[in-house]
Amino acid sequence: MEERNLDKAIDILTKLINGEEVGKNSGANVSLYEEYSTNAEVYDIVNRMLNRMNIKLYEYKNGLYITGGENNQVFGFSNADLRKELGLKVNRELYLCYFIMYQVITCFYTDSSGFNFTEYVKIEDIMEVVDNSLKHIIDNLEILTNNEVEENSFKTLAILWSDLPAATEETIRAAKNSKAGYIKLVLNFLISQQLMAQSEERYYLKDRAKALIENYFEESKGRLYEIIQGKEQEDATY
Repeated sequence: MEERNLDKAIDILTKLINGEEVGKNSGANVSLYEEYSTNAEVYDIVNRMLNRMNIKLYEYKNGLYITGGENNQVFGFSNADLRKELGLKVNRELYLCYFIMYQVITCFYTDSSGFNFTEYVKIEDIMEVVDNSLKHIIDNLEILTNNEVEENSFKTLAILWSDLPAATEETIRAAKNSKAGYIKLVLNFLISQQLMAQSEERYYLKDRAKALIENYFEESKGRLYEIIQGKEQEDATY
């Protein structure tokens, strides 16, 4: 192993872990992206080290993006971390935010090959998707869920969501006092993680989000994905 290649690999890891962009259009870090793309030893070192640290690396449109692997307590969020970050007290509030996050994704994607060409979403768009998705799941619990725990979990989410007013004021604030407020909480968090950008009332996915989402659908869809897919497949029969 050449010392120069090790140094370049460490530089790439340091930039990525510190939240800097490493890509073909990333200014000062373009040369590091070229090292990763053209130097096999640098490529191998970076990927081996990230694998040891339980960090996933995705390449998207000539850019590199990382995210914590499953159960990564250093580079990921635990439930307690996310509750604190979002200002939540109990897990049912957090699980509602998880559900909203997932529905934000479905506003843009159905699967890794199903980009909907939606340029942006608004809060009212997300609210409608959450309303419709929860209603359909609750109406078809026996078909879409496997056990009583799943049934009760979705019932809890549906009750929490349905008890909220659509909005409490004209200017939407991130808060737990309305559906729009919950959605704003989630969107603010996604913006803070450099996953989305906001322009006035419009919310756009950033390339980092697109890289993570497209690979997520391929690698770790999870039970929620199965339930949502069951909903969509049932819709398609009508």
